[in-house]
Amino acid sequence: MPGSAPRSVLMVGAGIIGLAAAWQLAEQGHAVTLVDPALATGHSTADSGSAAALGVLMGRVFQRSSGRAWRLRQQSNALWPQWIAELERRGHRLRYRPGLLLLAADEKELMQQERIAGERAALGMPMRMLGPEELKAYQPTLPGKPLGGLLSADDGQLDPGPVLAALLCEARRAGAQCIPERAMAVERGRQWRLTLASGRQLQADCVVLALGLQTSVLLAGLGHGLPLEPVLGQALELELPADPGWNWPGAVVWRGSNLVPRPDLGPAGRRLWLGATLEPGAVASAEALDGLRELGGEAPQWLQQAVVVRHWQGLRCRPEGRPAPVLEEPEPGLVVASGHYRNGLLLAPATAAWLCGRVSGGSTGESGDPEIADRSFQK
Repeated sequence: MPGSAPRSVLMVGAGIIGLAAAWQLAEQGHAVTLVDPALATGHSTADSGSAAALGVLMGRVFQRSSGRAWRLRQQSNALWPQWIAELERRGHRLRYRPGLLLLAADEKELMQQERIAGERAALGMPMRMLGPEELKAYQPTLPGKPLGGLLSADDGQLDPGPVLAALLCEARRAGAQCIPERAMAVERGRQWRLTLASGRQLQADCVVLALGLQTSVLLAGLGHGLPLEPVLGQALELELPADPGWNWPGAVVWRGSNLVPRPDLGPAGRRLWLGATLEPGAVASAEALDGLRELGGEAPQWLQQAVVVRHWQGLRCRPEGRPAPVLEEPEPGLVVASGHYRNGLLLAPATAAWLCGRVSGGSTGESGDPEIADRSFQK
């Protein structure tokens, strides 16, 4: 926070959360060192949640209208436009597409969407329900036979790749140092010590653990228990045989699968991102990928005719037996920001704000409610 004494910070993990926080902390004058093997190439490794992301931002179309998760989403929803504008002012070309359409596959989903639309309308948020006849006007044909759809103008899709590159660039410009090595152990002392795979040791006032599943390993060495489980996600980039004449209002969600038009990629108007699977564990399933490709047997003909031009996957980190994400300070100077599961990109700004508050030792803002900051780890 402005006016607080600068501190030295070891940011372990350079996914979307680590990069966002490193940028903000360095901008505030803290001495930040980023530690992650992925920094050697600039690309997220396959065991990173960022590697599975399609960048669909579902901040407003959330099942609840209160509680910590809701507040985190709304804080990020307010911050992302500011971040995008600032990063583009600094010369970065970010790809943000507004609009998100959730399709109702059955009566239960339709009732949920109608409830959400009513609650958001009471809050003054732009959102409305579309009927089956309105949905038929969209081209190409939407999946399945939706009973209706919830259209949110305040949600959308943001490409993860350009965002990660921009955050890393700006963190470096602000003075963050980058070490492309794996962190092996964290130790207490006058300062926190981090041992790297090379045997090198780093020291700092604070250590922030934002490295997904490996967070549990480093915490275990300090006697803290934090059960995290992997959920693998596979995604596809598809090319259609012809331009379908997109007029969708944004990304589309059908039975949990995201369909993201990508007219800016490849032959004009013919690309689509499709994803991502939800596979417990770390081993990819061919059956799960086939199910995604076919949308459970409800893929429209134009989608069946598309060919796969790219396939990728990544591991999301989900907390076991507790809500996502984990934002806690189990000991002074030891801070955890992990387990964002499927919402790392969405929640990056709110998480960065919370981390800046913890490192500065002051107020953490909206996302720093007691249930986040003061819950103790198992020991």
